[in-house]
Amino acid sequence: MLQPHDPLFKALADPTRRAIFEQLCHQGDQTVSALTAQAGVSQPAVSKHLGILKQAGLVSDRHEGRQTHYRAQPAALNPLKEWTQQMNAFWLARFDDLERVLQGMDQ
Repeated sequence: MLQPHDPLFKALADPTRRAIFEQLCHQGDQTVSALTAQAGVSQPAVSKHLGILKQAGLVSDRHEGRQTHYRAQPAALNPLKEWTQQMNAFWLARFDDLERVLQGMDQ
Protein backbone atom coordinates (compact mmCIF):
# COMPACT_ATOMS: atom_id res chain seq x y z
CA MET A 1 0.00 0.00 0.00
CA LEU A 2 1.46 3.36 -1.06
CA GLN A 3 1.85 5.82 1.80
CA PRO A 4 2.02 9.64 1.39
CA HIS A 5 5.64 9.62 2.56
CA ASP A 6 6.82 6.91 0.12
CA PRO A 7 7.60 9.27 -2.82
CA LEU A 8 9.45 11.55 -0.42
CA PHE A 9 11.64 8.72 0.90
CA LYS A 10 12.31 7.60 -2.66
CA ALA A 11 13.22 11.11 -3.82
CA LEU A 12 15.43 11.85 -0.83
CA ALA A 13 17.14 8.44 -0.82
CA ASP A 14 19.68 9.67 -3.35
CA PRO A 15 22.47 11.80 -1.83
CA THR A 16 22.69 14.07 -4.89
CA ARG A 17 18.96 14.81 -4.74
CA ARG A 18 19.19 15.51 -1.01
CA ALA A 19 22.08 17.89 -1.65
CA ILE A 20 20.14 19.70 -4.38
CA PHE A 21 17.07 20.00 -2.15
CA GLU A 22 19.18 21.25 0.76
CA GLN A 23 20.91 23.77 -1.48
CA LEU A 24 17.55 25.12 -2.62
CA CYS A 25 16.35 25.28 0.99
CA HIS A 26 19.41 27.22 2.14
CA GLN A 27 20.11 29.41 -0.89
CA GLY A 28 16.65 30.00 -2.35
CA ASP A 29 15.66 29.93 -6.02
CA GLN A 30 18.33 28.68 -8.39
CA THR A 31 18.68 27.81 -12.04
CA VAL A 32 19.75 24.42 -13.33
CA SER A 33 23.15 25.83 -14.28
CA ALA A 34 23.71 27.22 -10.76
CA LEU A 35 22.71 23.88 -9.25
CA THR A 36 24.92 21.99 -11.70
CA ALA A 37 27.94 24.10 -10.74
CA GLN A 38 27.72 22.79 -7.18
CA ALA A 39 26.27 19.31 -7.72
CA GLY A 40 29.33 17.56 -9.10
CA VAL A 41 27.26 15.85 -11.80
CA SER A 42 26.28 16.76 -15.35
CA GLN A 43 23.48 19.18 -16.25
CA PRO A 44 21.30 16.35 -17.65
CA ALA A 45 21.74 14.45 -14.37
CA VAL A 46 20.76 17.54 -12.34
CA SER A 47 17.71 18.02 -14.57
CA LYS A 48 16.70 14.39 -14.00
CA HIS A 49 17.13 14.77 -10.23
CA LEU A 50 15.06 17.96 -10.29
CA GLY A 51 12.31 16.11 -12.18
CA ILE A 52 12.16 13.47 -9.46
CA LEU A 53 12.14 16.11 -6.71
CA LYS A 54 9.40 17.99 -8.56
CA GLN A 55 7.33 14.82 -8.97
CA ALA A 56 7.57 14.26 -5.20
CA GLY A 57 6.42 17.85 -4.60
CA LEU A 58 9.73 18.86 -3.02
CA VAL A 59 10.53 21.54 -5.61
CA SER A 60 8.58 23.80 -7.91
CA ASP A 61 9.76 25.61 -11.00
CA ARG A 62 9.02 28.82 -12.82
CA HIS A 63 10.14 29.84 -16.26
CA GLU A 64 11.75 33.20 -16.80
CA GLY A 65 12.81 33.69 -20.40
CA ARG A 66 15.06 30.79 -21.35
CA GLN A 67 15.88 29.98 -17.72
CA THR A 68 14.01 27.76 -15.34
CA HIS A 69 14.27 28.65 -11.67
CA TYR A 70 13.70 26.00 -9.02
CA ARG A 71 12.49 26.57 -5.48
CA ALA A 72 12.34 24.18 -2.53
CA GLN A 73 8.92 23.34 -1.11
CA PRO A 74 9.81 22.44 2.50
CA ALA A 75 6.15 22.01 3.47
CA ALA A 76 6.18 18.89 1.30
CA LEU A 77 8.20 17.26 4.09
CA ASN A 78 5.19 17.32 6.44
CA PRO A 79 4.28 13.65 5.81
CA LEU A 80 7.82 12.69 6.85
CA LYS A 81 7.53 14.82 9.97
CA GLU A 82 4.26 13.09 10.87
CA TRP A 83 5.75 9.66 10.17
CA THR A 84 8.81 10.30 12.34
CA GLN A 85 6.57 11.53 15.17
CA GLN A 86 4.55 8.31 14.94
CA MET A 87 7.71 6.21 14.94
CA ASN A 88 9.07 8.19 17.89
CA ALA A 89 5.91 7.45 19.89
CA PHE A 90 6.08 3.78 18.87
CA TRP A 91 9.68 3.37 20.02
CA LEU A 92 9.20 5.33 23.22
CA ALA A 93 6.37 2.96 24.15
CA ARG A 94 8.61 -0.04 23.39
CA PHE A 95 11.41 1.37 25.55
CA ASP A 96 8.92 1.93 28.37
CA ASP A 97 7.84 -1.72 28.03
CA LEU A 98 11.48 -2.84 28.08
CA GLU A 99 12.17 -0.74 31.16
CA ARG A 100 9.24 -2.40 32.99
CA VAL A 101 10.51 -5.86 32.05
CA LEU A 102 14.02 -5.04 33.23
CA GLN A 103 12.72 -3.60 36.51
CA GLY A 104 10.72 -6.78 37.05
CA MET A 105 13.86 -8.86 36.50
CA ASP A 106 15.75 -6.83 39.12
CA GLN A 107 13.20 -7.64 41.83
